[in-house]
Amino acid sequence: MKREDWEIPSNLQPDPGDYSFDLEQALKAVVGLKAYVPDDAFTANTLGTERSGNGVVIKGTGLIATIGYLITEAETIWITTSEGQAVPGHALAYDQESGFGLVQALGQLNVPSMELGDSDRLKVGDQAVMAAAGGRRNTVETRIVGRQEFAGYWEYVLDDALFTAPAHPFWGGCGLIGIDGKLMGIGSLIMQQGDGKGRRLDMNMIVPIGLLAPILPDLLSFGRVNRPARPWLGLYATDSDETLVVGGLADNGPAEQAGVRAGDKILTVNDEEIPDLAGLWRRVWSSGSAGAEVRLRIERDGSPKRVSVRSADRVSFLKSPRLH
Repeated sequence: MKREDWEIPSNLQPDPGDYSFDLEQALKAVVGLKAYVPDDAFTANTLGTERSGNGVVIKGTGLIATIGYLITEAETIWITTSEGQAVPGHALAYDQESGFGLVQALGQLNVPSMELGDSDRLKVGDQAVMAAAGGRRNTVETRIVGRQEFAGYWEYVLDDALFTAPAHPFWGGCGLIGIDGKLMGIGSLIMQQGDGKGRRLDMNMIVPIGLLAPILPDLLSFGRVNRPARPWLGLYATDSDETLVVGGLADNGPAEQAGVRAGDKILTVNDEEIPDLAGLWRRVWSSGSAGAEVRLRIERDGSPKRVSVRSADRVSFLKSPRLH
């Protein structure tokens, strides 16, 4: 079903009268994004060649904050406003560490911008709204249900991610708006968690906007943060019965080239034991910058094996967007 043919149930939509700011005006800053990626792009097989999501206009110049996986390697981007205006955009930046992406509108967007808020002050139980493009009909009134570390299988860790419920069904790039009308985060994932009674709680994982302000000048100037790139192995790891298992490998990535295989159990990194998924990635990153050797001890078919992986800069595998 297309997003424009569906709306959030009215009982889950926010009531403008419950907020001290102009909710309807604030929601106009949330726009739709449609990204088109070449068939031969590195991420085409995993993320697809047509990606739809959302973004939030954060500057009057048409600068849009979104989640980076929507726009990575995008050759063409279209931005749509709640009023139906369509403007081309350019994938300006993607920060692999935080997950934020930036899009620059290549035409005048007749919408307001949203001020960045103080996501550090959010606490469990706080009310907020999770907004996709399309106004209030595509917006969920939600609450912060967790603040904790998040580790992703794709070599990603957030020290302090936000979790909200009820979940928004079109979460990618959604804006989390605080009760002061300011942007508190950008939607990244939907997750499920049991409540201990056999029921499932759907929630969104949100990247806190507080991570964007310190890196925004670099992203605008260089398209990435001006720091050494982290070592990247190109493997997807999962927790299975308290064991870390290689679930997949990036095609022709460093781990695959070194002989790592799907199904391998990862025992140590640089001779250090691994406490959990976040610990795995932190051990890898502590090896130095991209290009550093990462020594893995793995178990394959019941036998231990040592593999040395020459890490890489993940960005070097990606296509650079063309400025139209």
